[in-house]
Amino acid sequence: MNRHIAVLAGDGIGPEITEGAVQVLQRTAEKFGHTFTFEPLAMGGCAIDACGEPLPAHTVERCLASDSVLLGAVGGPKWDGLSGDKRPEAGLLGIRKAMGLYSNVRPAKLWKALADASPLKRNLVENGIEIIVVRELTGGIYFGKRGTFTDDAMGETAWDTEQYSVAEIERITRIACELARGRSKRVVSVDKANVLESSRLWRRTVHTYAQTHYPDVTITDMLVDNAAMQIVKNPAQFDVLLTSNMFGDILSDEAAQVTGSIGMLASSSLGDTPCGLYEPIHGSAPDIAGRDIANPIATILAAAMMLRDSFGLIAEYAAIERAIEETLAEGWRTADIMSDGMRLIGCREMARRIAEHI
Repeated sequence: MNRHIAVLAGDGIGPEITEGAVQVLQRTAEKFGHTFTFEPLAMGGCAIDACGEPLPAHTVERCLASDSVLLGAVGGPKWDGLSGDKRPEAGLLGIRKAMGLYSNVRPAKLWKALADASPLKRNLVENGIEIIVVRELTGGIYFGKRGTFTDDAMGETAWDTEQYSVAEIERITRIACELARGRSKRVVSVDKANVLESSRLWRRTVHTYAQTHYPDVTITDMLVDNAAMQIVKNPAQFDVLLTSNMFGDILSDEAAQVTGSIGMLASSSLGDTPCGLYEPIHGSAPDIAGRDIANPIATILAAAMMLRDSFGLIAEYAAIERAIEETLAEGWRTADIMSDGMRLIGCREMARRIAEHI
């Protein structure tokens, strides 16, 4: 297989962690007989410094021509004084829009070797956790009509509209069911159907679409408040969680926290084509940039997700996961996941050791 991958290293620790992920991808390609070519492109603060804008037209053009996109991180205090549309983060929103990405897939995985890093009791996490949160990314209350007015009795008042269409719900349901088919074939759909009309449409549409197109996938409904409670009470019960934009924003952060380290968590943004945007969920961490102490594992896992979800390379994805697990089992740790009795290494060495295990 030949695949062309756009690499948006970005700012802060972005170049270090993407370098490690590319190293692991190269080793995977050698092991399985593939050819991956990597094209570095500017986005974020580095693009602002180079050409005055966070998302150059050339970057958009080349990302759209690629088979998929690997992103490091963008932003930093250097650019905090810029207006919203000129800040590095505007580049991220812009590339998502240009690529037509409407879903955010965020696995929250707790590795057995890191069970002690979780804030939950050990008996809840000792066998590991992996919750895949599939969040609708371009609809709902974040993108609905809004406004403010002054009420004579109550004073200044603000309003926001939660709005979803059948088409928006169907396409995010497809993403969740496709992922579930490769896993346990179970999806928990989260809503607030006891109160919200938009959630009632969400629930009906999810079931109708899944029964028609994915009869082999079991859909279970759960109210969002119960889901929030269950994630900390018994997180191992979940596999794929399907959520609206706002509910997913909240629940994915909660699920991430039970794993104990943000440096281990990857995500993807997907649309109607196999070309997706893959990135770690952490930020650019400018305070540790260039010091070779960042954790590259989240970005390596993002690269593995790319192999599985954009390229259909299941065995290659599993090989990277297994390599990470073996490296952790040997006791190697970056600073953010360091604990007593373990062996401290840097970003480059962690990536090298994982690549060796492929």
